[in-house]
Amino acid sequence: MAVPVAGSGGEQDQYWPLPKFYFSVDIGDFTDLPFQEVSGLDVETEAIEYRHGNSSVMSAIKMPGMFKFSDVTFKKGVFSGDNQFYDWISSISLNTFERVTITIRLLDEDGAPSMTWTLLNAFPLKVTPTDMNSQSSEAGIETIVFAHEGLVSAAE
Repeated sequence: MAVPVAGSGGEQDQYWPLPKFYFSVDIGDFTDLPFQEVSGLDVETEAIEYRHGNSSVMSAIKMPGMFKFSDVTFKKGVFSGDNQFYDWISSISLNTFERVTITIRLLDEDGAPSMTWTLLNAFPLKVTPTDMNSQSSEAGIETIVFAHEGLVSAAE
C-alpha cells in the first residue's frame, strides 16, 4: 500500500490519490459510454452468528458468510433522440434478458486505466428520467440502476 511521505513536489507525486472524475464505462458491446456518475460499487459479507448451548460465553461467535453486492447506479445527461435506457429495460420479458458484463475504469491523466471494476451478469432494474423544474438551469440527468451477480476489482 502506498503511504504518503514527507516532502514536496516530485517527492510526493507518486502518492497523490487518484482523482475520480476521469473514468470510462463499457456495458456489453457498448464502449466508452458518456456517464456523469457511477455509484454503488459496494461489496460486503454477511455475518453468520452461532452459539452452541454449552458455551460459557454469553454471546454468539461471528464468522463471515456469503458476499452481498449492491445495485450500481449510472447517471448521464439526457440527449435528444437517446432512448437507450428505456430500450434496455424494455427488452426484459419473463426473465429473458441477455445479461451483460459492465466494466468501469478509473483513468489516469493519460487515459490509461488505474483501477478496473467488472460487474458480472448484470441486468437493468430501474430507469428514472430527469426531473423537470421550470426554475432550474441545470442539465437533464437520467438514471439507470443495474443488478449484478459479482464484482471483480483490479488495480492496473
